[in-house]
Amino acid sequence: MKLNELKLEVDYFEFDEKYYHKVNPTPLKNPKLVSFNPLACELINLDYSECETSDFVDFINGSKILEGSTPYAMAYAGHQFGYFVPQLGDGRAINLGAVNNWHLQTKGSGLTRYSRQGDGRAVLRSSIREYIMSEAMFGLGIPTTRALGIIDSDSFAHRDWEQESCSIVLRMSPSWIRVGTFEFFARSRDKETISKLADYVIKQSYPHLENEENRYEKMFYSLVDKTAELIALWQVYGFQHGVMNTDNFSLAGLTIDYGPYAFMDYFEKNSICNHTDAEGRYSYNNQPYVARWNLFALISALKLICDESKLESYMKTFLPQHEKVYLDLMNKRLGLDASKSGNSNLHLILELLGSLENAKMDYNVFFYRLTHLKSFEDLSSILDIAVFQEPLKNWFESYKKVCDEQKTTFESRFEVMKKVNPKYILKNYILQEAIEKAHEGDYSLVNDLLKIAQNPYDEHSDFERYANPTPMKFANIKLSCSS
Repeated sequence: MKLNELKLEVDYFEFDEKYYHKVNPTPLKNPKLVSFNPLACELINLDYSECETSDFVDFINGSKILEGSTPYAMAYAGHQFGYFVPQLGDGRAINLGAVNNWHLQTKGSGLTRYSRQGDGRAVLRSSIREYIMSEAMFGLGIPTTRALGIIDSDSFAHRDWEQESCSIVLRMSPSWIRVGTFEFFARSRDKETISKLADYVIKQSYPHLENEENRYEKMFYSLVDKTAELIALWQVYGFQHGVMNTDNFSLAGLTIDYGPYAFMDYFEKNSICNHTDAEGRYSYNNQPYVARWNLFALISALKLICDESKLESYMKTFLPQHEKVYLDLMNKRLGLDASKSGNSNLHLILELLGSLENAKMDYNVFFYRLTHLKSFEDLSSILDIAVFQEPLKNWFESYKKVCDEQKTTFESRFEVMKKVNPKYILKNYILQEAIEKAHEGDYSLVNDLLKIAQNPYDEHSDFERYANPTPMKFANIKLSCSS
């Protein structure tokens, strides 16, 4: 389908105007295409060739409005680092409408009513990070928003005491409704309005519930289940969101709003990737507990239309569900079957995490090399990349014992592990290389990393070094919210 044949639908104006702001994007100066995503094109039936036209650049830039689109920004509230802020919203994102149930949104498109002290812009650095990482999460099978394209420009903004080029990333999601959206709507104390929002979420994300009795409670139960699995997947692959405020927390159970995120380099249980998170609220290990906290905040916003006691009772399942998904997946990363061992090999996994931390071992590289291990007599491929070898030597004794108990072989474990242990995990130092090249006008590495992100289990011979441990000087660095 040609770009001009796409017809967007806007369904948010059924709500009162106090919940959104109709606003056209403010185009950037001299926009230029950095990259487009063929896989995302398929989701909205857009011909790839259209992405190489000036019309596509103008579409992302906001100077071309497609048929059916009425751009708008959404209002929401949110708990930021645990403190409630009653008025937030899309301060630099503008919603364009939906195609094929994918809601298109440009991030960095200029000022809205909700920009507060911001400039409404996103810089190239943060846009590249979101563009690549949303596709990397997709490649790993982790629920996420997607990205269709990204542009650079000759407009500039000040970030971290420097001037950087402004950029826009066109991102896509089945839903942009957040916990913070319900928190904002709940301020009205209007049962009908909150019910209307819940029906809107059900239509977008839980259509099987539309004709169910107690559908609002069941919507919440479904979100609890999805979130338990999502956070387990994050932790299994060493992902840290960095800023899990309720305004960054999806009602569809997706990873949204990529800011100061990180994939674990050298394993640290209490790793913090956001340098403004002084207390470690959003540390790697704390993520399940923050997710649980956010869901309780949602209960408070839903209590006018739901049986609060039922929602609170269902929350008792959240941490057990999270633990089950986590242990099942971690067993697979070790080539084991959780059902064949008492307590799902919990002790073995906890011992591994402690050993990885004490050994100063690259988290995901460990699992990839374990996948290809041929003998317990020769562990050099793994031990040689550990700063301290002894903790892992001791763990391998425990691991070998469980492998013997389950009567597994290196071949049988390989068949399990090759499906869950990717060769490539795109860490921050890798993305930084693409960012630095892009600042010089060379976008080639952005496009190369897009292919790696979407195919992390494949061989990418020209980028073999990215499958090695993160250089120590780049390991576990903290990022700012402008990242």
